[in-house]
Amino acid sequence: MADGVDLEVLAEYLNSDVAPEDCMGLSDLDGFLTGIVIGPELVPRSEWLPVIWGGKEPQFESEDQMGKVLGIIMSRYNEIATCFDSDPEKFEPIFWEESEGKVIASDWAAGFLDAVALRRRAWEGLIRNLRARILLTPLLILGDVERHAGRLGAIDERKLSTVMPDIIPACIVGIHEFWRKYRNRRQPQP
Repeated sequence: MADGVDLEVLAEYLNSDVAPEDCMGLSDLDGFLTGIVIGPELVPRSEWLPVIWGGKEPQFESEDQMGKVLGIIMSRYNEIATCFDSDPEKFEPIFWEESEGKVIASDWAAGFLDAVALRRRAWEGLIRNLRARILLTPLLILGDVERHAGRLGAIDERKLSTVMPDIIPACIVGIHEFWRKYRNRRQPQP
């Protein structure tokens, strides 16, 4: 799915000395944008864009760089939205991959949870639903392994992180479907 967007330029910027020190990485950003897109409420760009930069004002070497970076972020946002509007089953999150080929999904999950935090109250509809909240559980565990370690016993974070990339896309599709049905139930029928 991410073939249409030049993510290399974005990743280079996010990892550069020009970007704010606490800005999201590419995987975090992808999880964050996904959470914004599939969440229960529309979140204005003016509210979510500063979160990407860690609350700091981003610096750019030129207007051209600024246009490219912001354009790529919006293109990825639109790409995710289009996927969920047309064929959610084809959604492919952008996870980090180590040099040995292991896929790491914890950053992606943390980014997704940052999106949830923007509308914590709105997400309560899913969290209170006994069946639906299980879809969020892997993201909560993976996004904050240290916090959940006490309740879950000894967690092998590396092992957990290698299992989750297969589980997360199904959870995200389920969360999207929950909110789609939830919104449809709340809209007045003609």
